[in-house]
Amino acid sequence: MILISNVNWTLPKAIIAAGRRHAVGLKSDGTVVAVGDNKYGQCDVSGWRGMVAVAVGNVHMATNTGNAHTIGLKSDGTVAATGWNKHEQCNVSGWRDIIAVAAGWRRTVGLKSDGTVVAVGRNNEGQCNVSGWSDMVAVTAGDWHTVGLKSDGTVSIAGNNQYGQCNVSEWSDIVAVAAGYLHTAGLKSDGMAVAAGSNKHKQCDVSGWRDIVAIAAGSYHTIGLKADGTVTSAGSNEHGQCNVSGWRDMVAVSAGCTHTLGLKSDGTAVAVGDNKYGQCDVSGWRGIRLQ
Repeated sequence: MILISNVNWTLPKAIIAAGRRHAVGLKSDGTVVAVGDNKYGQCDVSGWRGMVAVAVGNVHMATNTGNAHTIGLKSDGTVAATGWNKHEQCNVSGWRDIIAVAAGWRRTVGLKSDGTVVAVGRNNEGQCNVSGWSDMVAVTAGDWHTVGLKSDGTVSIAGNNQYGQCNVSEWSDIVAVAAGYLHTAGLKSDGMAVAAGSNKHKQCDVSGWRDIVAIAAGSYHTIGLKADGTVTSAGSNEHGQCNVSGWRDMVAVSAGCTHTLGLKSDGTAVAVGDNKYGQCDVSGWRGIRLQ
């Protein structure tokens, strides 16, 4: 539990994760399930045990970005990784005292129990320059930028700012953050949402949202989970990734490149959007952890 702007807010664990071509879910027994493209072994999680959170590399649609990796946070504060490792984004075996993880394109980010942040992987855009961060309570990773939420409700960002995705210095009272391809979304303590960055597909049109309790960002879309268990969306719907208006009884959401993943209160999962690689084949999932 953290205190932000006099509001008690429990930061949710990452229990479902949607990436470029695969999806991952954390079960209540600490095991992990995965569906979708497994070209680089990113779905090889059947042997994982004692996990408390998961993350996957979420990338944009370009033809050279199909490669991905999967990260698991263990109950003892160590981290597991599987999948594409060309940029050493899976070199996390030495990490300790980690309480949250995030995965972006070609990199992995970890939040330590002392509020500092570590990162490995590609740093061409400065997206791994997080060694000076402190007092962090959450982290998220987009394609070329990394976002950190501070205990005072402000936000720190490192990486590419070509489209203004790092223009968050004036944000306050933030309780959750999400990073997409070229945009950043934030959830405020009053249940409203803010966004910065590219708005070519209207993915930043979230100013009218109300009663939001969780937020997720895909490559060109943004997803909001409402207090009543329904889901709202903004942005590109080219692959049906925003067809969530009929969802009910949701407790968690995750936005991939072109698909959206949702967790229901009964521990089952639903997904919409691009399913070329079977990344939406989650109807058989059971016993997914409910926070």
